[in-house]
Amino acid sequence: MRLPDPVELSDLLEPFSQRGIDLALGRLEAALAEAGHPERQFAAVQVAGSNGKGSICTFLGAILQAAGVRNAIYRSPHLVSWCERLELNGEWITGPELRRAVGRWRQLGERHQLTPFELLTGAAFSHCADAAIELAVLEVGLGGRLDATSTHPDRQVLGIASIGLDHCEHLGSSLAAIAAEKAGVFQPGALAISGPQQPEVAAVLAREAQARGTQLRWVEPLGSDQPLGLAGQWQRTNGAVARAMAEALRGQGWAIPAQAIDQGLAAARWPGRLERCRWRGQELLIDGAHNPPAAVALRQELDQMASNSKGAPGRRRWLLGIQRHKQAPEMLASLLGPADQAWIVAIPGHPSWGAAELAAAMPALAGQLSPVQSLAEGLAQLMAPEGRPLAPPLVAGSLYLLGALQPLLDCPDGG
Repeated sequence: MRLPDPVELSDLLEPFSQRGIDLALGRLEAALAEAGHPERQFAAVQVAGSNGKGSICTFLGAILQAAGVRNAIYRSPHLVSWCERLELNGEWITGPELRRAVGRWRQLGERHQLTPFELLTGAAFSHCADAAIELAVLEVGLGGRLDATSTHPDRQVLGIASIGLDHCEHLGSSLAAIAAEKAGVFQPGALAISGPQQPEVAAVLAREAQARGTQLRWVEPLGSDQPLGLAGQWQRTNGAVARAMAEALRGQGWAIPAQAIDQGLAAARWPGRLERCRWRGQELLIDGAHNPPAAVALRQELDQMASNSKGAPGRRRWLLGIQRHKQAPEMLASLLGPADQAWIVAIPGHPSWGAAELAAAMPALAGQLSPVQSLAEGLAQLMAPEGRPLAPPLVAGSLYLLGALQPLLDCPDGG
């Protein structure tokens, strides 16, 4: 899936780093009212969680596309272009269209002191209404209870991705606290669908569903006989949630035949999720893996891949960039095998962990970590022929890292 071209929005959006994160609903609700409530002109489903939200949205969007439903997917964050945040009927919003949509909301944003994410969400709602979208798939940006996407009033089908420790500085330091914030998307009469969760998370979801009048349905991962367009064993759970959401929508009267569900699951494409790419003709894998649960899942998948090929997990080479507020030591403990080697790079434009900091925090891994000054230098080290293992090298640690990496790569396979 080829990513859209970058578009400049710095003249229309306040920098995220300047405003920071300010979770609330009142500002955007007031702005939407002044705009004539565009969010009331189309139905929506919403997906919350820590890991897998974007994949569930991608699967469901592909299913809706196969069924002929006029749909939109609203996502965050993006890799290289703001246009990735809004997909309409299988096509990215164009740069000029996005600039017009955001420009129309600029004065509303100033009057109501909207955060950049709130302004983008309001602009996306207006654009969806103007485009006569029937059903929008909304990915929660952060948390759920106070996320801007939760201002949409008609979210009768909800998807819950895997919930783990992430964004603790905003959502709480325990799994129970984070799960409660994400369960804030529950509303009376809605159906929420989740794959397997950790026991502590499952208990909170069940409690919150009962308290909020939401039906909670559990699904198991899809079997290996179901073709999926996204790689990774964890996508079997994400695909199961998307399938169940589509079936729930069909039960509400949407024309989504079983064949469209199978077609959509197989056709789904989404960059940066265990994706095979090339740099100067050499193969490497890239994956966001931006928090400890995602790191565990990635390492398990890599070991399973090695086992399936009748090989040992062996030695792997990594290029890692991890934002400073993330739990990098825990991520390294899960990602790196005893013989692995990792080059640590700063993510352009984001405070990041350095190799020396990580070595101090994880003395047992210090000998496996090396600093590099740039992504280009890191790729050169990662792909150097001497001593390279047979397994493809990996780039991981942040979706922002993958976004900065994209211009350096050859065209992705199938791009």
